[in-house]
Amino acid sequence: MTMKPSNNIWIRCQQCPCGDWKCYVKYEGDDQTSVSSQLIKNETTSASASSEAVFTPYVGQIFKSDDDAFEYYSNFARKNGFSIRKARSTESQNLGIYRRDFVCYRSGFNQPRKKANVEHPRDRKSVRCGCDAKLYLTKEIVEGVTQWYVSQFSNVHNHELLEDDQVRLLPAYRKIQEADQERILLLSKAGFPVNRIVKVLELEKGVQPGQLPFIEKDVRNFVRTCKKTVQENDALLTEKRENDTLELLEACKAMSVRDANFVYDYTTDENNKVENIAWSYGDSVHAYTVFGDVITFDTTYRSITYGLLLGVWFGIDNHGKPIFFGCVLLQDESSNSFTWALQTFLHFMRGRHPQTILTDLDSSLRDAIARELPNTKHVICLWHVLSKLSSWFSLPLGSQYVEFKAEFDTLCHSVGIEEFEHQWNLLVARFGLASDKHIALLFSYRTSWLLSYIRGYFLARSMTADFSQSLDAFLKRILSGQTCLQSFFEQVGVAADLRNQSREGMQYMHIKTCLPIEENARSILTPYAFNALQHEIVLSMQYATTEMGNGSYLVQHYKKMDGEYLVIWIPQEEQIHCSCKEFEHSGILCRHCLRVLIVKNYFEIPEKYVLFRWRLESSLVPVEDQNAQWSSDECVQAFHSLAATLLTESLFTKERFNHVHRELTRLLDYVKDMPVCNEFALNMAANNISES
Repeated sequence: MTMKPSNNIWIRCQQCPCGDWKCYVKYEGDDQTSVSSQLIKNETTSASASSEAVFTPYVGQIFKSDDDAFEYYSNFARKNGFSIRKARSTESQNLGIYRRDFVCYRSGFNQPRKKANVEHPRDRKSVRCGCDAKLYLTKEIVEGVTQWYVSQFSNVHNHELLEDDQVRLLPAYRKIQEADQERILLLSKAGFPVNRIVKVLELEKGVQPGQLPFIEKDVRNFVRTCKKTVQENDALLTEKRENDTLELLEACKAMSVRDANFVYDYTTDENNKVENIAWSYGDSVHAYTVFGDVITFDTTYRSITYGLLLGVWFGIDNHGKPIFFGCVLLQDESSNSFTWALQTFLHFMRGRHPQTILTDLDSSLRDAIARELPNTKHVICLWHVLSKLSSWFSLPLGSQYVEFKAEFDTLCHSVGIEEFEHQWNLLVARFGLASDKHIALLFSYRTSWLLSYIRGYFLARSMTADFSQSLDAFLKRILSGQTCLQSFFEQVGVAADLRNQSREGMQYMHIKTCLPIEENARSILTPYAFNALQHEIVLSMQYATTEMGNGSYLVQHYKKMDGEYLVIWIPQEEQIHCSCKEFEHSGILCRHCLRVLIVKNYFEIPEKYVLFRWRLESSLVPVEDQNAQWSSDECVQAFHSLAATLLTESLFTKERFNHVHRELTRLLDYVKDMPVCNEFALNMAANNISES
């Protein structure tokens, strides 16, 4: 059994930040997976579950292909306690292969082999006993379409059929998944014997001894095969690494000649081989001057092929989308390597430090940031914490994990620091995690990831679920389908080029409150920022204000559901501050501040509270003319009037209503298939409306 080679050179890092090399993290998308024991049960019983609807094959049964027939017969066999193998095939010059024979794994007899010239040859007992169970296929072409039909079938066995817990151990059904292959190789490299590797996997997956979907013999064969392959290809792999990194360096040099704004740097080892390399583009450096206040340094991917850790710097633009700042490949994850990466990045960005940097949990990276960015706030992305919970706690907690996860989510959004620490201690005690190393790790990092501690840090909405998904999609787009560093470099270059970014059309921003302050915001902000502010404006209408004196106001929801907030208003300087710290956190005024401004008869948001990073004018890629927004308003008014008249007329009779509903549905489908209107067409539509 050999390891299947990957088509991609990048994989997610699995090393756990707790520092224990035996501990690893499994990434399975969102942290909504069941416990590990359930995963392995699904793995071992999936074939039998999928075969619930598999009926006994019969003569004349038709399949689209011989592979479909083999899969069908294999599922039937597993459900009935045996396995199958491919026997004879017959072909002709005209039809190619026109007959396939599938037989029981115990069909036929072993032919005696000529014994090797050894003193004590092994005499293995054969499982074959002449079983006559079989399924024969014949190919035919009907009206130009090729199909296969069952020409012979027999389900008569001359041996005992196996139970479910035994049939899974037949060689045809034993399989080592790719994730388990990587874990086995890691443990083997660390010196674990095969029997210990099996025990470790059983413990990690939470299954009883002997319940893995493979046996110790499979692990031993896999390790032996891989060691042999590694020994044979080690020299070739080393040569490939050196050649490809050298090609990457040459590509950087060539790019710097073509583009004077392209920047790169690298280090070499004692043998003058490329060790670390980083690069960025002119567009990225320019974007950093506008959106470099908050950066995300993603280090979740590495290449086993090249033994390199990938680091990518991102920002968030005024449309809420990821923007590429730079890229680095590091030989290891040491503090020195991260220090060089940060120094190089700051050099690329002309020495400008970000206000905030978001990263994964990593002690070496944390130390490097503390040295190189002493005045920058360091935040651990909450989604990195949540993505690890299943790997850390699903096994020790078992069926309690779901309840633990729900309470942990609630705890993450607790308001006060004292409240958090009290509830944390209760959570740890309740689930018996006082001595758990991962709980201790999370608590030691609490000032970097918990909302209560980082509420005053400026994050520019970089920790929202939407941005997390956009960032993940961006990474997968630049990392997908690559087999060498050269193709990776080219793909990163395409993603970083602003000319390849989709132009942001001025999507219509509907007014919901008719407040002048909302109208003013719509004319200044991007749709993304306006939608966030508009949400706060709408909710502000549900709050009452009580003046406390000295420019302070107590703002409270009319149902008193989410506590009280203190707003300080200094009219002479047009300064406003809220105890919720939403503006300091996202750059968008909160509902409490907005309520006070509305009470104070403000028709526009004070200039200082409309950050340049959220304005239309800060867009890196030009957007459509703002005049289109006003044309859209005229269109909306016209459609509202027309729709109101149509509704009134259609409600007179059921026949009228059915006719209008049918025609509008048809019209909507037609409009959805039309190309998007450009600015000229939109303005023309507005002119036509005004003329009519």
